[in-house]
Amino acid sequence: MKFDSMYYPYASRETAVYARNGMVATSQPLAAQAGLRILQKGGNAIDAAIATAAALTVLEPTSNGIGGDAFALVWTQGGLHGLNASGPAPRSISCEALERAGYKEIPKYGFLPLTVPGAPAGWAELSRRFGKLPFAEVLEPAITYAENGYPLTPVLGTYWAKAYKVYKEHLRGEEFQGWFDTFAPQGRAPEIGEIWSSPDHARTLQEIAETNAESFYRGELAEKIDRFSRKHGGYLRLEDLESYKPEWVEPISVNYRGYDVWEIPPNGHGLVALIALNILKGFDFGERDTPGTYHKQIEAIKLAFADGKKYIADPCSMSVRVADLLSDAYAEERRRLIGKEAIQPEPGRPPQGGTVYLCTADGEGNMVSFIQSNYMGFGSGLVVPGTGIALHNRGHNFTLEQGHDNCLFGGKRPYHTIIPGFMTKDGKPIGPFGVMGAFMQPQGHVQVVMNTVDFHLNPQAALDAPRWRWIEGKSIELEHSTPPHLAEMLARLGHDVNWALGSGDFGRGQIIWRQDNGVLVGGTEHRTDGQVAAW
Repeated sequence: MKFDSMYYPYASRETAVYARNGMVATSQPLAAQAGLRILQKGGNAIDAAIATAAALTVLEPTSNGIGGDAFALVWTQGGLHGLNASGPAPRSISCEALERAGYKEIPKYGFLPLTVPGAPAGWAELSRRFGKLPFAEVLEPAITYAENGYPLTPVLGTYWAKAYKVYKEHLRGEEFQGWFDTFAPQGRAPEIGEIWSSPDHARTLQEIAETNAESFYRGELAEKIDRFSRKHGGYLRLEDLESYKPEWVEPISVNYRGYDVWEIPPNGHGLVALIALNILKGFDFGERDTPGTYHKQIEAIKLAFADGKKYIADPCSMSVRVADLLSDAYAEERRRLIGKEAIQPEPGRPPQGGTVYLCTADGEGNMVSFIQSNYMGFGSGLVVPGTGIALHNRGHNFTLEQGHDNCLFGGKRPYHTIIPGFMTKDGKPIGPFGVMGAFMQPQGHVQVVMNTVDFHLNPQAALDAPRWRWIEGKSIELEHSTPPHLAEMLARLGHDVNWALGSGDFGRGQIIWRQDNGVLVGGTEHRTDGQVAAW
């Protein structure tokens, strides 16, 4: 039987999913089911999140991998906990070294954009502190899929094919051969519905499982990464891996119309979403699909990004305080810049003082918002030989501009685009939410929060609603499902409006809310292969 898995001529509709005992929402059905199996075996929401995250390195390698970073917001034991499992630049790298080599910016591919991968350490730390089941048992579904293989889903297969074309064109040199051996073993990208497996990936996950991720940082896997980097002149070394530990952090928040919206603090850019919401709470919004609503949202996110791109960095290098950027006084100052026409955004001066997303919940009250990424699709294009470890390219986000808060130096973490979100009200959990997609993420968070709080949409409808995306300057992009009259009116307000042919650049989100009676309500993204698995 022949058909096109990416051709859908008729509108379809998903409804919100309701359940009581547990729920997992993510962008790949098999990964959601992997997490659900862990819940049904007696694991909690933290165990399910780890299982889903590990499985996604196999089941959606176009967006994340073992060699990437992760962040988590965990509601458990009556409070919210933040985990930053992003890694720093190698200690031996510097702006000066790259400038001497002729670089004016950090490239996308190869060894130069590598930072220490934090995801495996993040899984192990979550398991150690909050998990119920043995770490090795939680990773079993991921190992099984890597060893036995699985059929590619439609959106996954589409992105895999696109990535192969890009890497085939741009990746030159022996160091990149491992990527093609692993992800294009037949000299092409695997197709939708075709079975793909990675025995190397399975063995690596098994070793991570058996050693609580120690091998990745202080054992055989770490030594393989070190040898690979040394062989090809990279900066990443065994001592960089050995010294790495994920960091527990205090989540940051703003109160938006009675709801506390929580994000991970910098070096992540969840701060951008909070700055925008802090500006927007000073306006009244009666209807969602009006030119005025779109205009104010877009202008607020532009102002927030102007500040974020100037100031967000490793906290040790930030020249302003998060509290100052989120103050009501600064929000009011920025809000006054929003007028009747589109503006060219500039950073203010506050007073001195390819990613996967998943969320889980269990019947005991635990909830997790988790995000993990290799950054640009498969990442750096480097796979450590014999391991299936695709190394990320997160260091591409550093700048070489001397004096900038986000300027590269050894041991420093870069500006990070992946952000998990969480919402509470009166000290009680509403639930986890997220929208993956690089610089779309804060924009998606703002739209999903407003869809929920201002316009009272259920989780599925909040994700289904048409999205806009600010590009730069006055340039915006609208999804094709946006009412045409809004595009015309936004153009009259001075916005440079562009229609997007597809929805791939508008993020992929998941939501789980807990109702007062304990019932869980979930929504998943129609822009991907997503699923809410529940029982």
